[in-house]
Amino acid sequence: MSARMSTGIIISAPSSASGKTTITLGLLRALKRSGVTVQSAKSGPDYIDPRFHAAASGSECVNLDAWAMSADRIRALADTPVPLIIEGAMGLFDGAPPVGKGATADLATILGLPVVLVLDVASQAQSVAAVAHGFATLRPDVKIAGLILNKVGSARHEAMLRGALDGIGIPVLGAVYRQTNLETPSRHLGLVQAQERDDLDAFLDVAADIVEQSVDIERLMSLASVANTDTANHVRLAPPTQSIAIARDRAFAFAYPHLLADWRAMGAEISFFSPLADEAPQKADLVFLPGGYPELHAGVLAQAKTFKNAVQAAPQVYGECGGYMAMGEGLIDADGHRHQMLGLLKLETSFAKRKLHLGYRQLIPQAMWDGPLNGHEFHYASTLKAEGDALFYAKDAAGQDLPNLGLINGRHAGSFAHIIDRQIP
Repeated sequence: MSARMSTGIIISAPSSASGKTTITLGLLRALKRSGVTVQSAKSGPDYIDPRFHAAASGSECVNLDAWAMSADRIRALADTPVPLIIEGAMGLFDGAPPVGKGATADLATILGLPVVLVLDVASQAQSVAAVAHGFATLRPDVKIAGLILNKVGSARHEAMLRGALDGIGIPVLGAVYRQTNLETPSRHLGLVQAQERDDLDAFLDVAADIVEQSVDIERLMSLASVANTDTANHVRLAPPTQSIAIARDRAFAFAYPHLLADWRAMGAEISFFSPLADEAPQKADLVFLPGGYPELHAGVLAQAKTFKNAVQAAPQVYGECGGYMAMGEGLIDADGHRHQMLGLLKLETSFAKRKLHLGYRQLIPQAMWDGPLNGHEFHYASTLKAEGDALFYAKDAAGQDLPNLGLINGRHAGSFAHIIDRQIP
């Protein structure tokens, strides 16, 4: 049993694009500026938002995935000595098919934490009360502790909204008026990465100014409750080898912090190197090429001779998604130009013809990993050629068989799947 009293609160919304990410970032930066230390987390398989969280709060953000992780894993990751602020994914009750498993609401029940609901009221008036009432009563095990009204049009609009909400018994913690200076650029996998924004600190400070002016932060934080963080049965995911060199830069940025923490806790030696800087990995049993955006930097990677020669000579190489594409023979970018990759797998991929591949994956590894795993697939690349033995037998979230995933070529293996955790029956 955890020896400390972890507290937390969840920021969610009825749907995506309600503004919860911007409000969460503003809250995190405002708390940091006032000297309050917090830990943040993001619900679901997200690589982009956690980097923004870390920049806003000054502390690493963890992923909490109620579909791919066991309850014990989630409780262990939520066991922190400072308040935990969790940003939900999509709508509060939106999860994987067929029944919505893994929704932010499931995370709330696993941890026993209250939810603050961000409502996009740009096109609503009195009907906001029906939305708030419905979300508050759909599942009795999920407590809606407060509301934040976002994209309010005017003082008159705010008064109408507050009047409609007076009778439902949920406090309104703030009203954020429509903003034009908080838009964030995006690309095919979501927001542009935090490290790519030269104006990141200015953006976060503007978000914090708005939240400080519009939201009762002290009252919001007072709603945080003690989390259920019993970690007695927490089981870590063992590293594939005991020394691992991991690519880390703008092309290969998507490695889950909880897995790296697992591997370190189990004695693995981890080092980092930058393919874009044409660096060679340190001597290690395994080179890990995580996901990211190699298609945006394919020309640079194709010319990175030190990187390519060293990785081609490594004892083992494993790649996920973008790293898997970089292990292939060629990668065709969005403009139709082919770039020579590492040539470790008989694989050709292309962004000239984009097709969305998205969803949770149940994986039975045929090499590299022990035991069944849970993962996630999210990419637009098309596979033009893939020859060799499969790395994973795969099913979707509903348990339906999928085509095999990935390739094995001797000491080299990879797939489009991002590993999240062990599969617990």
